[in-house]
Amino acid sequence: MQHRPSDWILILDYGSQYTQLIARRIREFNIYCEIHPFNKDLSDFENNLPSGVIMSGGPSSVNDEDAPYLNTNVFDFEVPVLGICYGLQILAHHIIPGSVEKAERREFGRSDLIVDDDSDLLSNIPEESVVWMSHGDHIKKLPADYEIIAHTDNARVAAVRHVNEKIFGVQFHPEVVHTVYGKQILKNFALDICKLEGTWTAESFIESTVKEIREQVGNDRVVCGLSGGVDSTVVASLIHEAIGDQLQCIFVDNGLLRKNEFQKVLDLYEKELNLPVKGIDASDQFLEALKGVTDPEKKRKIIGNVFIDVFDEAISNDKSFKFLGQGTLYPDVIESISFKGPSATIKSHHNVGGLPEEMNLSLIEPVRELFKDEVRNVGRKLGIPDGFIKRHPFPGPGLGIRILSDVTRDKLTLLREVDDIFISELRSQDLYDEVWQALAVLLPVQSVGVMGDERTYEYTAALRAVTSVDGMTADWAHLPHPFLAYVSNRIINEVPGINRVVYDVSSKPPSTIEWE
Repeated sequence: MQHRPSDWILILDYGSQYTQLIARRIREFNIYCEIHPFNKDLSDFENNLPSGVIMSGGPSSVNDEDAPYLNTNVFDFEVPVLGICYGLQILAHHIIPGSVEKAERREFGRSDLIVDDDSDLLSNIPEESVVWMSHGDHIKKLPADYEIIAHTDNARVAAVRHVNEKIFGVQFHPEVVHTVYGKQILKNFALDICKLEGTWTAESFIESTVKEIREQVGNDRVVCGLSGGVDSTVVASLIHEAIGDQLQCIFVDNGLLRKNEFQKVLDLYEKELNLPVKGIDASDQFLEALKGVTDPEKKRKIIGNVFIDVFDEAISNDKSFKFLGQGTLYPDVIESISFKGPSATIKSHHNVGGLPEEMNLSLIEPVRELFKDEVRNVGRKLGIPDGFIKRHPFPGPGLGIRILSDVTRDKLTLLREVDDIFISELRSQDLYDEVWQALAVLLPVQSVGVMGDERTYEYTAALRAVTSVDGMTADWAHLPHPFLAYVSNRIINEVPGINRVVYDVSSKPPSTIEWE
């Protein structure tokens, strides 16, 4: 399912760690954009040309033997082009091979940009401002058709434009927050140079998506597996808006949900959202399959396979289902089409991955072009309660990957109580919305403690809370020390089996948000 509007920006990825940030910044102007590898066959867009092209930075040197090349077909579109860092250097190198060379002094971090011409791209930018540099090469010879519009003390060529065409380049990264006026630069390019109006909103997305779902499904039926999370709930709500009771939702209790979660979420689906949902308690089936398993990847695969079995059994007697609704998000799509092919697998994706071929269901993925915060905005417009929309992400394998050992009912009971205390205190002390995700982990560590006059030998619980925008990067949340002390005290006093609590102070990267 493709929701590309008529006015959009194409981002060609040259491998920068910041490429997704470019997309996020552009979308903040209510402008749709897509990321594709630099070597994408651009003829795929002949029937819906972009209104502008941005070429990202990248880790390579243009002089490397296998360096990513300039996709010259972008100029056939006859639309504005902006090259960022490597994207700028490849413009010069393509015209004058050898014009880019290793700089005597590399430039990484903050630098002072001096604006030489504040028209078009650098309009409304102060004469001097801070930008974020990240490059070891620099342009020593600028092609004749380009002129310098900004410089730094270390980079004679910090921003350029073509004298006749709407082609621009910057040596710094306007997409990162460290570039103080970076958002204004991207706004100048998207709105003023590309002449886009910023009409891509949650409302317009819902309108076009509902229409597409109706056309795609016709009179057939759709089945949608609900996880209890925001993504699948928004997907189900979109599909229900489009086709009503031609949709059947299935919400499975895998025994790995949080305290009282199955019934609470089921009530929300049935009583508040009026979704046609069937609740299935398959906890025994999941826990039996997980018995004795400690490897996190094996846990994921087992949980995914059992879910498929339960899901298959639930609809096996009804041949009217032709489509499967799924909550794939844009970061998952981007990672599968990185400029060097699929990204290295750090861990299997939390969502259930795929169904047996014999089910013969076509996929409907209404939010596959959206980031997490965009999905939440759509959910609000669909009338999903804000308290649910603001819920922290919860992985598909649930508490199964928050127990860092084999999964048993007793351990699940311990972790549920710890998690419930942590989350409920975050809410009661108005800290829940201050963090992007909070969770508790049961460690495979038992340690000596003293309670009263008795020696204990019990488990350790780890608490984790992070701040983030979309989960791609995250910093550990600096929760107040008195709060952490109070929560720790409650857990140790109220959860028999836990005698030690620790707080995770690592960021992503290098750590991941979940422990497994």
